[in-house]
Amino acid sequence: MSHGIVIVDDEPAIRRLVRAALDRAGYAASEAATGAEGVTAARREGCELVLLDLGLPDRDGLELVPLIKAMDRAVIVLTARDATAEKVAALDLGADDYVVKPFDSEELLARIRAALRHRAGTAGASAAVVAGAVSIDLAARRVLRAGEEVKLTRKEYAVLAELARHPDRVLTHAHLLRAAWGEAHVDDIEYLRVAMRGLRLKLEDDPAAPRLLRNEPGVGYRLVV
Repeated sequence: MSHGIVIVDDEPAIRRLVRAALDRAGYAASEAATGAEGVTAARREGCELVLLDLGLPDRDGLELVPLIKAMDRAVIVLTARDATAEKVAALDLGADDYVVKPFDSEELLARIRAALRHRAGTAGASAAVVAGAVSIDLAARRVLRAGEEVKLTRKEYAVLAELARHPDRVLTHAHLLRAAWGEAHVDDIEYLRVAMRGLRLKLEDDPAAPRLLRNEPGVGYRLVV
């Protein structure tokens, strides 16, 4: 069965472009030009993911992110707003990803596939999450690289485990700091940078050019699986 995807954007040209890409990829796409129409479409049976513009004529798209997530739909923000603060706000509100216009259709489709995988729970708490040569067994709290066990510090593991619970999704600095160090340290980004340096040294083929633990400048990190 095709995955149902709703495109919420007030620009007809963007909706046509995105719908053409979704149709080619075999998704069941529908369109909405306003926030109200988007919420109605998201409620329909069969909808699994919403591509959401932020600059809608009737309300700010950021207001819709928690509403749509409460319906158990994946949300990818697709917008011309490229400010770091906007990205952080959308992700902290629950958006699964954030794509800035103009965008590459193939990259967008890859982000959609990742968001749908995450929604389906393919990386559950008892599963091993595989990223390149790295395997993360969340149930056993064990990390392997090329079959060899990797010794991580407690904080390094806490950061990696949180990323593994949300594979292919950008997690903000505040999210990761809260998960690993607690609410009192959500502004201590240097703690996170130190842990990430340690993880890259132990897990990446080339720590200076990481392929698994990706940085979204000013926003957070993503585990690429």
